[in-house]
Amino acid sequence: MDTAVSPDHDLEDEATFRRLAFLDLDLTGQAADSAEFEQCRFTRTGLARTVLDRAMLTDCLVETSDWANLKATKSGLLRVEVSLARLTGLQWVDGTLRDVTFRECRMDLATFRFTSFKDVAFVDCNLARADFTNADLRGASFTGCDLSGAQFAQADCAGARFTRCELGGIGSVTSLRGASVSAHDLAGLAYTLAAALDITIDQG
Repeated sequence: MDTAVSPDHDLEDEATFRRLAFLDLDLTGQAADSAEFEQCRFTRTGLARTVLDRAMLTDCLVETSDWANLKATKSGLLRVEVSLARLTGLQWVDGTLRDVTFRECRMDLATFRFTSFKDVAFVDCNLARADFTNADLRGASFTGCDLSGAQFAQADCAGARFTRCELGGIGSVTSLRGASVSAHDLAGLAYTLAAALDITIDQG
């Protein structure tokens, strides 16, 4: 695997990057349309505030990188692993994720509106106030994640799994219809569900 260097491997429209190691590279604020990344590794790589439209990442590894506030529209991840990354404010809209794992990532305020998830796992991630409005989450699982205040309006959660997650204060809780929630999580969910159904909980 070759090492990517700037400016030779700066982002540009319709560029294809294959078997490249993006190591300690700062691509902050760049933009590209229809870029493709195949078998690439991103380590301590800055893509904060980058704009990627119709991008595709296939068989890639992302670790300890800062991708905060990255904006991606109609983009895809296929067989991608992301670990220990900062993805605060990420906007992945109208995209697809398939066979993807996010592990120990900071993803608060991330947006996944109208995005489809298939075989996608979130493990020990901070997803506080994340936005899954109109997302297809039928193929997603969440383990040990903080989803407090997350929004699920009109999301399809049938078959989604939530294990040892913080679910307090989530929006549109009734959209979790058909999801699998561990008994451990039900206590935190109870007050949110009661409020959504206008149920008064008698503490006496």
